[in-house]
Amino acid sequence: MSRKSSDHEYNLRSLSNLMGERRKKPNDDSGERSLIKAASSSSINSQATATAASTGDLERAARKQFQEDVTPSFVYVLAGFSALGGFLFGYDTGVVSGVMLLLKKEMNLSALWQELLVSSTVGAAALSALAGGVLNGFWGRRPCILLASFLFSVGAVMLSVAPSKEILLVGRVVVGLGIGVASMTVPVYIAESAPTHLRGRLVTINTLFITGGQLFASVIDGAFSYLPKDGWRYMLGLSLFPAVLQFFGFLFLPESPRWLIQKGKTQKARRVLSQIRGNQNIDEEYDSIKTSIEDEEKESGGDGPVIWRMLTYPPTRRALIVGCGLQMFQQLSGINTVMYYSATILQMSGVKDDKMAIWLAAVTAFTNFTFTLLGVWLVEKVGRRKLSLGSIAGTALSLFVLAVGFLVSAQHSPPITLHPADPSTLNNTCTTYGFCSDCMLNPDCGFCYRLNGSSVVDSSCDHVNKASTGEAAWGRCSNETAMADGTFWAYNYCPTSYSWTVLMGLIMYLIFFAPGMGTMPWTVNSEIYPLWARSTGNACSSGVNWMFNVLVSLTFLHVTEYLTYYGAFFLYSGLAALGFLFIYGCLPETKGKKLEEIESLFENQLCTCGVSDSDEGRHVEYIRVKGSNYHLSDNDASDVE
Repeated sequence: MSRKSSDHEYNLRSLSNLMGERRKKPNDDSGERSLIKAASSSSINSQATATAASTGDLERAARKQFQEDVTPSFVYVLAGFSALGGFLFGYDTGVVSGVMLLLKKEMNLSALWQELLVSSTVGAAALSALAGGVLNGFWGRRPCILLASFLFSVGAVMLSVAPSKEILLVGRVVVGLGIGVASMTVPVYIAESAPTHLRGRLVTINTLFITGGQLFASVIDGAFSYLPKDGWRYMLGLSLFPAVLQFFGFLFLPESPRWLIQKGKTQKARRVLSQIRGNQNIDEEYDSIKTSIEDEEKESGGDGPVIWRMLTYPPTRRALIVGCGLQMFQQLSGINTVMYYSATILQMSGVKDDKMAIWLAAVTAFTNFTFTLLGVWLVEKVGRRKLSLGSIAGTALSLFVLAVGFLVSAQHSPPITLHPADPSTLNNTCTTYGFCSDCMLNPDCGFCYRLNGSSVVDSSCDHVNKASTGEAAWGRCSNETAMADGTFWAYNYCPTSYSWTVLMGLIMYLIFFAPGMGTMPWTVNSEIYPLWARSTGNACSSGVNWMFNVLVSLTFLHVTEYLTYYGAFFLYSGLAALGFLFIYGCLPETKGKKLEEIESLFENQLCTCGVSDSDEGRHVEYIRVKGSNYHLSDNDASDVE
């Protein structure tokens, strides 16, 4: 049977089901009258008009309901394999939290090398995300995801066998290149392949996989922290398995239909649309995409580099500012400081044992994953705008609580009671501090103390051994034998009973951040650009994300040194508050709109595009009339040819 005839039968069945209630209602009087006399011509005409109008409404409702109820499972398979890129993104950025605690002892890493190993990955990701826009436009989405999988695999092998910190650095750079390409390609590929009513949820699943990767990494960190040596090699090398799985999976998955239509491969695009839409009619969607591409090429001028055309065409310029702003404030809110340095932050708050700090970091990763799952559920119910606003407001509050936790710990910092003279005069500065919190801000100093019950006694600020931060350069905390009498050495933290306030602040932070600001920047950026600018727009916004990621992660330890721990988090709290004002003024609602419709949201001046309450739930429909886009109002007939 032909497609048109089957569609016709489907429409009749749908109308029959939707009109069932009307058919069930008895109307004996009308039946009697029909036997006695014929209805008037005016009555017939009015009934015909009403029937035609209701038929048009019912047909559209039936089509929409059918599309929402019958979503091919292949769409979920496609989204799942795509989101493995998000899992690898999360794993390779999250695993470094526990790795650093082990590496800094085994390889005697300085603070600079720790920051290099963390930030080199995000620096490489920033560069490859920018290059990914060109690659996506030229090669397509599918080859770029295959490239990312290959880079993940090579990087995992290098990291697991690295004999020195220099090879580790190269391996982290290779992984970063894969992360950058995947971070800007996967959301675009899912958004362009997903049906409208599932687009937000499926793109958000990518972020769920990112947080799932971070959770899995933290569990792996905890499990392998018990190995006496080389546990970090297993932590870094296990990412090889999902990378290989994604690579082979994508050998059998199709290219984005929108990219194929843009490149003129129309027959292949129709086959792909049929494959991912199942038995649904693809003609309307195909025509909509094709018309949108033609109009966009006319309106954008068609000449010059894509980024120049985006900047000179007001709607795409405004969309780019909004997309890049979202990604910037995601990073300035401090999320990757929390994820990269969560174990270190917990140690700063007073958790003494490395293994305990790693497992507590796993608790924060679990919180992040759980509330990202909540975001997947909320995105199509609450909408992108409200979810982002509530999230960043709670994030600013949580960072304030985190800062207060560090402030309370600093105010109750143990005093230094002993000031022994340094025989080698390595660093007389350490002996001048009066409190542990002051001593900890100097990376060359550590805190040596004894416990009398829960009280700190016989405490001193001593110079750190350059060969290992796990002991002092001289004196009673200079080796394990000297510390066997109940003396403790603390580097990077002060013993305190207020560490629970910091853990509470971390968990509160992730509860608010994960459902909204953790997911919405990627979801919104996958939607707001027209097709001709989508690759470049996502590349630019991803590049901004990674550049600010580098800025925050590379400077965190130094910021805490100069502004104190609580000062750093007060700073992040203020930046999150600025992000709230930006989102409130500039982010429109894109829930429920076709990708081809969203461009019209940015036709107004920049910070007047936030949707008003009166616009929520309003249905807007675009149809093709004599070669141009025609906007139907809510009261216009929507069955115009």
